[in-house]
Amino acid sequence: MTTTITEIAPDIYRLSTFVDEANLTMNQFLVDGEEPLLFHTGQRALFTSASDALSTLIDIDRLKWITFGHVEADECGSMNSWLAAAPEAQVAHGAMGCFVQVNDLADRAPLPLQDGDVLETGSRRVRHIDTPHVPHGWDAGLMFEETTSTLFCGDLFTAFGHHPATTEHEIVGPALEAEDLGHATCLTPDLEPTIRALADLEPRILATMHAPTYYGDCVTTLHDLADSYGTRFAAETERWKSD
Repeated sequence: MTTTITEIAPDIYRLSTFVDEANLTMNQFLVDGEEPLLFHTGQRALFTSASDALSTLIDIDRLKWITFGHVEADECGSMNSWLAAAPEAQVAHGAMGCFVQVNDLADRAPLPLQDGDVLETGSRRVRHIDTPHVPHGWDAGLMFEETTSTLFCGDLFTAFGHHPATTEHEIVGPALEAEDLGHATCLTPDLEPTIRALADLEPRILATMHAPTYYGDCVTTLHDLADSYGTRFAAETERWKSD
């Protein structure tokens, strides 16, 4: 496996590894600065490739924050490998997720984050946003880098297959095709309003975990995704009523 690097915004780097068996790109993001932050760790099998790539950008032992959207192998599987490689680093995750899982899983005690808490890497401010069950997992949360208006989207906009590192082409269609294949998203009453609240942040960049980084009309794209899931939720509700 080969991990490639793309600078998607000043001081923000996409580390991308395509996994043939899954037909899926695994993206991690480094926010550089005085206290560098990593969003997503990748699976344990990706650690060597990803850490080799990251080491071309910074010394790994400078890493301060290790973060992820929810507890799942591709999000935090190599968490303890990164902790071992970066002795001063600390995991930071939503308070609920820390309480129920990460306190036990992490080799060093994590920092529990409340909704709206900010981690400062230097000139960059990365805000934690609680998004329970969006797209899945009760501990789910996302990150928003305030100075570049970069939204780290986690599993939102997942798309199977090979794609360029960045795009301005629409990304909702491929995401819905992936949803039809995987059915990974929790269709709940909170799904649509949660995505619309992300649009209210007015991001300029959507840094996706399993798709290209998106530079188009991010606000409209998030509303389009919310519309699509709202329609799907309504259809499922009607189906449940008729059963």
